[in-house]
Amino acid sequence: MRAQNLRGALCAVLVSTLTGCTGLQSALDVHGGPAIQLYQLIMLVTVVCTAVWILVVATMLRAIWRRRDRRDDPLLRDPAMERRMGLAVLGAVIATAIIIAGFTAASFLTTRAIGLASADALSIRVRGLQWWWEVTYLDATTGATVTTANEIHIPVGRNVRLELESADVIHSFWVPSLAGKQDLVPGRHNGLTIRAERPGVYRGQCAEFCGLQHAHMALLVIAEEPADFANWLAAQSRQASIPAEAEAAAGQQLFLSRPCASCHAIRGTSAAGTAGPDLTHVGSRRTIGAGLFETTRGSLAAWIADPQTLKPGNNMPMVPLSGDELRAISAYMASLR
Repeated sequence: MRAQNLRGALCAVLVSTLTGCTGLQSALDVHGGPAIQLYQLIMLVTVVCTAVWILVVATMLRAIWRRRDRRDDPLLRDPAMERRMGLAVLGAVIATAIIIAGFTAASFLTTRAIGLASADALSIRVRGLQWWWEVTYLDATTGATVTTANEIHIPVGRNVRLELESADVIHSFWVPSLAGKQDLVPGRHNGLTIRAERPGVYRGQCAEFCGLQHAHMALLVIAEEPADFANWLAAQSRQASIPAEAEAAAGQQLFLSRPCASCHAIRGTSAAGTAGPDLTHVGSRRTIGAGLFETTRGSLAAWIADPQTLKPGNNMPMVPLSGDELRAISAYMASLR
């Protein structure tokens, strides 16, 4: 029975994965201030280097062609030509120095500009773990926090300052459409400013090899209009809703009585674990497993049934469950919106 449930859940995961969309990830498709500045720097370097390459190739071809036309002794000195060649080499050295200095100045100014945080910037703490992202919103007025995972909601047109930390190894935060990369180093606090100029879903990825499931450590940045963001944050601040259906209510009791509650937190219940992601509103997230699958009841059931098959090496143990228990807990997880 358990094997049949797992096969059915995996089929649901496959369908949702094939039909789901998790956003575009490209450093050339930019929609945020820092990313636009980096794109302009990339284009500057590309255009200048292309022009230099064309000039070098043209000079080489011209030299080859002129050498073919020469009929005199190649060992004979030509003072006029040597002077011209000396001036050409000197010009090339000066041009190289100017180009390198220009690239250095442009890189410095771009890095400085994208690293500055405005006074009204929204502050969000992002912790990298093997292999998922913990996202915490802090209310500077009340001190209250809202914690979610693998999904960052931000308001459009406002600078967002990300306070980056790592709980284990070196990770690297990268959402190429909004900003550049920044490492998360254990014991060190790094910062990164991002900004979205239009609503959308922007995919990000850990860009530093951090272990077995490094490739499956994605995240989504969801940029919303300020009013929509405020409504989302208010909804996330609430405690988990009480299950309305009998199956979900049974799933809640199972969740609280099994090891699940010692690893995960669900606000409004006795579950207060910190080892795994906060699940208070897990049903409202677009993906589970750090971008591994679209959030559906089938994918939730598959993950709960055998997380090590879906994402080998992760820290979630396999909890023995009957078919009815698996359906009940997956119903409860899906209801947490």
